[in-house]
Amino acid sequence: MKFFNKALLYAASVAFCAQPAAAIIDNPVTQAVIAVYDKQLRENPTDYMTWFRRANEYYRHSEYVKALDDVNNALAYAPSGDTDLRFQAYMLRAGIYNQTEKHDLALADLNSAIALDGSSYAAIYQRANTNFELGNYDGARTDYIRLQRFNSRSSEALLGLARCAVKENNLSAANDYLAQAVDFDPNNSEIYVRRASVRKMMGDHNGAVDDLIVAISLNSKDSKAIESLVEYGNTNYAATIAGLTNAIQLAPGNGLYRYLRASIAEAHYNYISAIEDFEKIIEDRLYNYHGLYASLARCLYGLSRYEEALAQIDAALGVESNVAEYYVIRSRILRALNRPQDAIDAAARALAVDREYLPGLVEMALNYADQGNYKEANNLLGEATMVDPANPEVLLLRANILGTKLNQPVAAAQFYQQLIDIEDLDADNVRSLRGFALLNLNRPEEADAWMESILAQPDNDGLANYYGACYYTLRDMPDKVLECTERSLKAGYSDNHNWMNNNDGQINVGAMRDDLRFLQLLQKYNSIFGK
Repeated sequence: MKFFNKALLYAASVAFCAQPAAAIIDNPVTQAVIAVYDKQLRENPTDYMTWFRRANEYYRHSEYVKALDDVNNALAYAPSGDTDLRFQAYMLRAGIYNQTEKHDLALADLNSAIALDGSSYAAIYQRANTNFELGNYDGARTDYIRLQRFNSRSSEALLGLARCAVKENNLSAANDYLAQAVDFDPNNSEIYVRRASVRKMMGDHNGAVDDLIVAISLNSKDSKAIESLVEYGNTNYAATIAGLTNAIQLAPGNGLYRYLRASIAEAHYNYISAIEDFEKIIEDRLYNYHGLYASLARCLYGLSRYEEALAQIDAALGVESNVAEYYVIRSRILRALNRPQDAIDAAARALAVDREYLPGLVEMALNYADQGNYKEANNLLGEATMVDPANPEVLLLRANILGTKLNQPVAAAQFYQQLIDIEDLDADNVRSLRGFALLNLNRPEEADAWMESILAQPDNDGLANYYGACYYTLRDMPDKVLECTERSLKAGYSDNHNWMNNNDGQINVGAMRDDLRFLQLLQKYNSIFGK
């Protein structure tokens, strides 16, 4: 099983533009500011301005429960005559309610804010959006039109009216509004990103992808556009690749387009296409970045071309030797080449760079498991669960080792249950691994139902059906394994390492590799492996 592959979805945005650091509540400066507010409120519990300021600080750091408590106190203590403060407090509380999906309460606060200041563009715009979320399209339209009275060229109003028209199935009107919005500000990359979101609502995926590419062409550092395009590949891979291919034909010297196409192809296991683009970038010197060699290494490893992969990851390390991820890739390759001590040394180098690097801890654990040192593997996975207590792959692997290798079934069951109980677990995502945990807890009916629900969803790149093949291998249902295998291969899932060599943990098809029908399927689709 490949761990943490979702990180590839943002490879392009990481490589081509710096991402702003996310605000965190334990930042020392933030802590100092809040400490001052705490002191002021202890001295004067009715200081409504301080309640309001601290509420804003919490809101900025997504601490919505604390922010709500504080803004409630601000409104409770603020005099009725301080209309400016009360207006701002209503707006803040509406924002909190919208962020927490309580749109009806947000609407009530926005009505109160607008009653205090009917000329506020921000309040009317936020109320329009809130009405839209509530499905009150007439109310939303009324407010969007009102925004146009403030600013006849308002892109917010036009895009909002377009969204309302889409919901009311008036696509002609929606397209007119979108065209006007772009005509008013044709050189602004953001307008194309926003139009893309509306076009996606309309089902115009080719148009949405084209808009995102235009946004990138206007501003190559527009991280939102890049991330949106990469994410679009998750839901409509074909349209995304087609749009980028057209852009490359029009601008063959643009390394960013080719890098995006390669990164998206890699993230969706289309390794042959990804390799072609990465090699073209290097050959034509369209972009100079050591991560290109690491990407090539990942793709070649996926195709079981291990010696070539090793040469590429060594090239990456030759340029930048302080990247933990590169040593993890090297360790995986060396394990596949049956060079256990070298693999352990590479994983150790990853942990020397960052002792809490989760993939490094997992890779070192897998190295020890390969050597039969399950106690040390379990210890390392224990460290990994401390770094990320809600990682399904780590929990499943640790439970498997405890239950099948260390004869600790009670401890194993606790970790399987812990996986199932993860609060933020998206059970409808195959990477939640929920069905595998249920199966290990002897709840096969629930496990089967989970797997069936996963396979009923669109499978953009064959990954879900690969997991299905692994699941039914574990269930000893070879006919179902073969069905999932063919669907996965047909969708282009070209990870030959996973199909033929991966034996890590429980999630693999190892038991099927002696089945002639399975091998014939791989031969039938051998073109996706470049053979």
